[in-house]
Amino acid sequence: MKYKHLFFDLDRTLWDFDSNFTETFKEIFTKYSLKQNGIPSLEAFTKTYTGHNDRLWDLYRNDKISKEELRDTRFIITLNDFGIDNVTLANEISEEYIFLSPRKGMLMPGTIEVLEQLKNKYQLHIITNGFEEIQKVKMEYAGLNGYFDCIVTSEEAGSKKPDNRIFNYALEKAGAKVTESIMIGDDFEVDILGASSVGMDTVFYDPQNAERVDQNPTYRVTHLTELLSLLEIKN
Repeated sequence: MKYKHLFFDLDRTLWDFDSNFTETFKEIFTKYSLKQNGIPSLEAFTKTYTGHNDRLWDLYRNDKISKEELRDTRFIITLNDFGIDNVTLANEISEEYIFLSPRKGMLMPGTIEVLEQLKNKYQLHIITNGFEEIQKVKMEYAGLNGYFDCIVTSEEAGSKKPDNRIFNYALEKAGAKVTESIMIGDDFEVDILGASSVGMDTVFYDPQNAERVDQNPTYRVTHLTELLSLLEIKN
């Protein structure tokens, strides 16, 4: 294969965001007695928060709100939806979430197996939109630090995927030619279209094999171990 540099997204590509999120929310729901405070169920709490958080992240990615606004707002408006007007409680939950979540270490299936096979044959890198201090904790607690040469966050780069500036920044930092690089990620718009905009080849990681897209990635996989045959890695 022509590739020398493999760039990975982190959340939902290597780090199992959904499983770690679920475990964190279970603990928060119990610790803060949210059912007794008027939230009928963990499912209702999760669904309401996720709707607000996704919307706020879209605004953050488009530079319409700050990191602080995102963090300060999402739990306040979630509690408000259940008739709970308690900024102190919302702030306590926010701090608890920021502390607990990145310390959960569940990874997507096949992550360590694949990284072990790839690490001696390629230079491996991370490009993530997550907050710098949070992503560093995630990687430490999940045992990922030893696999990657360059870790680029949107805060460090001063731009967020899919903006082509973060991909160009990562290529320059890694000393990588675009023709020798490939981006692997689960978010078609953010990872795949973003990387394609600078001429990088791409691997769309679609575990559910569910997303229909208008523009084809270079490759598409439903399990990370498929990268090994794609890249012709032998045990």
